[in-house]
Amino acid sequence: MKSVTVSTDVPQTPEQVYDFLDVMAHHERFTNHFLSDWRYSGPGRGIGSGATVTASLGGTKTDVTIEVVEAESPRRIVERNVGAAGRRLAHGTYTIDPLPTGGSRVSFTYAWARAPLTDRLLAPAVRATMRRANRKVMRRLAADLSGHASAAGS
Repeated sequence: MKSVTVSTDVPQTPEQVYDFLDVMAHHERFTNHFLSDWRYSGPGRGIGSGATVTASLGGTKTDVTIEVVEAESPRRIVERNVGAAGRRLAHGTYTIDPLPTGGSRVSFTYAWARAPLTDRLLAPAVRATMRRANRKVMRRLAADLSGHASAAGS
């Protein structure tokens, strides 16, 4: 299946964005519109940090295990996602690029390595659902970063 990429621009530096995204518990705040029941594992940040969540998308619910498998500060974080009782394997990659005018462009790419037959048969709808959910993630991430920066500056 083709991957899905969404992006947002934020006023924070790549280092600030990376430091925020590197903490697994922060992800719950901007993804809880479709990921719930967060159960954390491993270290709180960096490679090996993870969580098991319940994903509710497209009228279905499934447990998904998320683990950070690559991290390159301040540019990139790669998560491995396993769901659908192991039949779905995907990678979620956050890429953080500096903007010429200051701030950062944060992109998230969801790429399937293995997908259940139903996902493949319904690929256009599955991709549209993921794109819509992750666009909302990017809007919420930008808002959360603004609130986080305000709280850190207090």
